[in-house]
Amino acid sequence: MKSSTYRLFKKHGWRIDRGIHNYIYFNWYYPYVKTVTILLKFVRHLTWFKPLKYVGEAAFNRYHCKVMNFEDTKKIFTIDEDLSVIGPENKRVVPKKYAYKFLFKEADHIAVMDCPCKKSAKNPVGPVNCCLAVGKDLADFWLDHGQKYNVRKISQQEAIDLIEDCRRQGHINQAFFKVATGGSTGVICNCHPSSCVSLIASKITREIEPNLQQYIESGYSVSFNQDKCSACGHCAEICPVDAITFNTDTRTYSVGNCIGCELCVEHCPGGALSLFQDSQKSLPLDLDMIRERGHC
Repeated sequence: MKSSTYRLFKKHGWRIDRGIHNYIYFNWYYPYVKTVTILLKFVRHLTWFKPLKYVGEAAFNRYHCKVMNFEDTKKIFTIDEDLSVIGPENKRVVPKKYAYKFLFKEADHIAVMDCPCKKSAKNPVGPVNCCLAVGKDLADFWLDHGQKYNVRKISQQEAIDLIEDCRRQGHINQAFFKVATGGSTGVICNCHPSSCVSLIASKITREIEPNLQQYIESGYSVSFNQDKCSACGHCAEICPVDAITFNTDTRTYSVGNCIGCELCVEHCPGGALSLFQDSQKSLPLDLDMIRERGHC
């Protein structure tokens, strides 16, 4: 048994079932997600069946993701210390029942491999090799077992460069949490709305129940300066959740739909938009904030 495999099973202790799930999940990443993609095609036609919301709630409590703006994402890829924050207060950032730990051990160990969502898509936008593992244990497991997905080790700066390139092409960043992978984050994805299973699944499940979604918004909303707006419509075009719309020259913004990903801010040529921390939403996954409090 490889050292990375041993550490994976050791992390789960007596829950051998979760260790096996963890092993299968990352060893056969693509067929796992491809199966989910196929299932979503059937669910899309069953949104009228409201009891499905209980299935969705159970699934999303165990497997979900936190949207991040660029600055908070960048902090994860510049961390130079081990960070371990475990406790119910984390639910202020990740308001889910089970998976909400923040664990970053030897975070300068980073691996990147092919995105299973993009491999499942017909015409994916941007680079396929864009899923990131942060931390020695997870990165080593990918490097030992992910050759079929073109895994490679990269530096923190290379990861930041990749993220910037993807964001220019309309990708958002999400930190994924999964009970079967230890209940903590470590996978940071560059997600495009045309192929991301999380975004697609949430769009479908919100038709069943308005608040039923896999992703958790970043904790930010967008402020607007009318004087700087040229009504070019770039913000509406880049928004992955249709939170901004234009009708002639009239701009409409839905703070409830907004996930605070920051793409509209980055793609506004006039600088009319900016993010602010929204007290009505969850706390951001901001490592500076986590360090200052010692918990979240």
